[in-house]
Formats: sequence, structure tokens, C-alpha cells
Amino acid sequence: MAFTYKNKKGVTYILHGKVRTTSTGKKTTLYFFSKEKKAGALDALPAGYMVSETANGLPVLKKK
Repeated sequence: MAFTYKNKKGVTYILHGKVRTTSTGKKTTLYFFSKEKKAGALDALPAGYMVSETANGLPVLKKK
């Protein structure tokens, strides 16, 4: 079951993660929310992160 978050407007978003390689060769994970379930959906929040909302109601991950 993918991690879901319902914002203040009642819209449900699903958390996704994608591993990227930077120009220096370092691997980093890009986290993003989507209204639809796609490849890379995560089952839980990453350790050390929490969900916050922008003024428009879009969910974002923040470090604790």
C-alpha cells in the first residue's frame, strides 16, 4: 500500500521516489507527490522527513 496524504482541500496525493545520478556521479533520491499512482510509489515516509503543505495546498517533504 502506497503512502497517501490528504491535503486541506481534500485531494489525495501519493508519495513517489526516484533515484537520480548527479553530474558528479553521486546517487540521490528525488521525492515527489502525485495525484496518480505511478512507478516508484513508496510505502512509507523516508526516515527523518515529515509532510508539510504549501499555501496552495500542495504537499512537500521537509526534514525534521
